[in-house]
Amino acid sequence: MSLIPRTDLDVFPLCLGGNVFGWTADEQQSFAVLDAYTDAGGNFIDTAEGYSHWVPGNVGGESETIIGNWLARRGRRDDVVIATKLKGLTRDSIRQNVEASLRRLQTDHIDLYYAHYDDPAAPQEETVAALGELVTEGKVRYLAASNFTADRLKSSLRIADDLGVARYVALQPHYNLLERDIVEGELAALVAGEDLAVFPYYSLASGFLTGKYRTVDDVVGRERGDRAGNYLDERGFRVLDALDRVAAAHGAQLTTIALAWLLSRPNVLAPIASARTVEQLPALMQQVELTEAEVDELTTASA
Repeated sequence: MSLIPRTDLDVFPLCLGGNVFGWTADEQQSFAVLDAYTDAGGNFIDTAEGYSHWVPGNVGGESETIIGNWLARRGRRDDVVIATKLKGLTRDSIRQNVEASLRRLQTDHIDLYYAHYDDPAAPQEETVAALGELVTEGKVRYLAASNFTADRLKSSLRIADDLGVARYVALQPHYNLLERDIVEGELAALVAGEDLAVFPYYSLASGFLTGKYRTVDDVVGRERGDRAGNYLDERGFRVLDALDRVAAAHGAQLTTIALAWLLSRPNVLAPIASARTVEQLPALMQQVELTEAEVDELTTASA
């Protein structure tokens, strides 16, 4: 377990992504995954109010609803850290979204509440103040940001300090062996200086880093095939070769090694990864300690 700085939230080093719940996993399958994850010691679940609006027939909120049903039926609310995200950062949008998420999750508080995307149309002072009110009222315990630029994140933190309200304690960026520029570029100094916890999404590059997509034929007809197919190039194959070597040395799956590399990076406490089936969980949850040489090999291969 790792303690998120400036909080009392102790989280398992693999955050279970809820984007597949209500998409590629129905409620029964989702319950099985949630049961297996928590039975194995996991306690950190990530979702969003918009999951999974992209599925025909869905409107958004399906993932939160499934998680809320699971929490209620299993009586596990006090055992897990629930993170969810909202879009639209005006005061009215924030108030409406938090109430809807609380209702779907069947809880009176959200442990970690993310601004899912920056909202240039909303004044930052209004956003920061409204989010701070949620913490004061006990509806939300801690705040976080996702998909923010360094400049906008920095100004949000400054405004929170000036107003004397709760500030963001964590960042959820797109980050993996094949997507490094954002976190290791403009955000690196800010994350380090502000001691923000980092919870990467797309940790496995839409499944590419599991090793199951190695030819064009492998991606045809797959749910995330289009995204994974973008990595079928010289650099992608170089990374897979390095993962193959390190995985063989540990007797582990490529998934495990790709997540272990992320955990070796500064401020990363828990990569986010989803599982459609119980069978996919062990590779996500296995903890492997990479040697310095192995981390360097992977880092060089992905340069």
